[in-house]
Amino acid sequence: MSYTAPANWDEPELLDLTGAPVPQYGTGSLADLLPTLVAGQGVAGCTATIAELSPADRNCVFLIDGMGWEQLKAHPDEAPYLASLLGSSRGGTGLPITSGFPATTATSLASVGTGLPPSRHGLPGYTVRNPASGELMNQLRWQPWTAPKPWQPYPTVFQLADAAGVHTAQVSAPAFQSTPLTKIALSGGTFHGRMTGEERMDLAAIQLAAGERSLVYTYYSELDGAGHRHGVDSDAWRGQLMHVDRLVRRLAEQLPPRTALYVTSDHGMVDIPFDEDARIDFDEDWELGAGVALLGGEGRARHVYAVPGAETDVLTVWREVLGDRFWVASREEALELGWFGTPGECDERVLGRIGDVVAAAHADVAITASRKEPNESALAGMHGSMTAAEQLVPLLEVRS
Repeated sequence: MSYTAPANWDEPELLDLTGAPVPQYGTGSLADLLPTLVAGQGVAGCTATIAELSPADRNCVFLIDGMGWEQLKAHPDEAPYLASLLGSSRGGTGLPITSGFPATTATSLASVGTGLPPSRHGLPGYTVRNPASGELMNQLRWQPWTAPKPWQPYPTVFQLADAAGVHTAQVSAPAFQSTPLTKIALSGGTFHGRMTGEERMDLAAIQLAAGERSLVYTYYSELDGAGHRHGVDSDAWRGQLMHVDRLVRRLAEQLPPRTALYVTSDHGMVDIPFDEDARIDFDEDWELGAGVALLGGEGRARHVYAVPGAETDVLTVWREVLGDRFWVASREEALELGWFGTPGECDERVLGRIGDVVAAAHADVAITASRKEPNESALAGMHGSMTAAEQLVPLLEVRS
């Protein structure tokens, strides 16, 4: 007996891969920020590609983890000073730029620090396969351990600036000083550890004044933590945003002459409902697990590593099951479409780190893994994909 679908029943329409909002590598992504700034300071080998930015002798980048453009625009009452920077009321500019794919901290910080897209610097996700060992590597926590320099061999923009005589400094939490991610993405010049946000703002201003040409980076992570734990529609997140607003004002009011302060972020965030329709559990779904050797990435940006020979079947199944809610691409398609960098361009050492299948969420859904990733699966707020809420980050400028 054959089955005939009802006349009013339609198969879910697959998302068009060419419709995915690809990051603006080369003109308006996080990877373009530092090269643009130091090119204006005369650092050789760096090119200014963000046309809206004008050179300054002293540049400061304040990166606030988890503060997306969409979320900031939606909360002007909690962040009045930041909201005032969304236009150009202070002689600078306020515009959105793209994080890069995936929109996640390890990838974005590597893009910021190296001035390269993920297909070049080689941190293309939260967890990725290490081709040498076959294991999943967490690139934020750097577990299991692998030698940092071979993993990311390019010099950082901070190192290039320091070598060119620019006074270069990072001001962040002391715990970050010796991490492998800092070493391969944010090192160069001097690191100054300070516990509180207020201390970091004050010291960043001092470091800016310490050179005729200066490049200073400072960082705040607690807004992201509140979003993950409680969601971006929570009082805890709003309270952190209010604190961030005060920190930015504190730093802006201390800028030495001839300084440009740039406030940006590594990604935005979306709240994922706690129901089985929004949280698709890989560990309980035999279809999605068939032929899969490793599941990498994170809930909204998955790297799927197939058992050798099963790549085509895995791609087919993932498209059939998820293709109306996720952009589901093969590794080759994702690279050709420019998800990870310039279309078709990828360092050889990076290829095997990218999944055989890459799935990027379009709807407010996530692929969780309740047994393998219990902590990540319980997060209220998530990020990683190419939606505007995750991908767009602010680039707000204050000039002294």
